[in-house]
Amino acid sequence: MSKVYCQGPLCHTYDTSDRKRGPKENRRNQTRSIGMYSYGNRSFCTLNCQNDWWAEHGTRVVDYIGRIKQPIVLEEENAWRREYNRARWEDNNAPEYIERNMVTGTIRPYNEQVDND
Repeated sequence: MSKVYCQGPLCHTYDTSDRKRGPKENRRNQTRSIGMYSYGNRSFCTLNCQNDWWAEHGTRVVDYIGRIKQPIVLEEENAWRREYNRARWEDNNAPEYIERNMVTGTIRPYNEQVDND
């Protein structure tokens, strides 16, 4: 398996001991490889590196993917959200998830089949 390196454009400029490479007389900083702890779906070693990347590339990415041109309005039809059913804490026969309408507050059983289709 090959190493995955941090995508932060300034990662190599941060002066930490784990970025130091080379013989004693010729030490230089190097981009970190991604270890057990990572950010941005294993693309960055720290939040600093993730923020550096976003500052440099964020606007172009949003323009490329698609910038929202009009506000998205939450209406009764598109306001259903799946959430964990707290009643299940006391009753194991209760459904694990329910759907709650964020506009009206109405609750309905969650239909897992709809999500799988």
